Amino acid sequence: MWLFAAFLAVPLIEIALFIQVGGAIGLWPTLAIVVITAILGTWLVRREGARALGDLKRSFNDLRDPSEPLAHGAMILVSGALLLTPGFFTDACGFALLVPGVRRWVFERVRDRVVAQSFTYGSQPPRQPGPGAGPAPRGTKGPRSDDVIDADFEEVTPGKRPTHQPSGWTRH
Repeated sequence: MWLFAAFLAVPLIEIALFIQVGGAIGLWPTLAIVVITAILGTWLVRREGARALGDLKRSFNDLRDPSEPLAHGAMILVSGALLLTPGFFTDACGFALLVPGVRRWVFERVRDRVVAQSFTYGSQPPRQPGPGAGPAPRGTKGPRSDDVIDADFEEVTPGKRPTHQPSGWTRH
């Protein structure tokens, strides 16, 4: 229900703001502001996105939980979409999401409501006994079906190439 309210309220807010700002400063300055905020927003999204990607790489390198850098990256993506949407309200929300403190505050609120079922990183834990685990059943030949890799191959023999100039002592 709240999503329907947002889809209804945001365009109404944008239309009202366009009318108010356009009436106060005129058509061309209003359109110029919209274009300038889109250009500035694109530049800021690229900069913050690169920073978030660096944080994500560092979390992988340090074997830390990558959920916060991933959430920041997602919020920067949403920010870019809001900044490219013409309007003053969406631009304000988009610029707010580009501020690291605002993103951190949003992440804290969302993290309290989301529960992770599992998280693995690096090598997988040992397989637990279950369907398909263990030796092949009696009366069957060969490995289990989940251990078989079906593939075609072609043997390639590279041609002999000298790595140096021929001399009188060797034949090539």
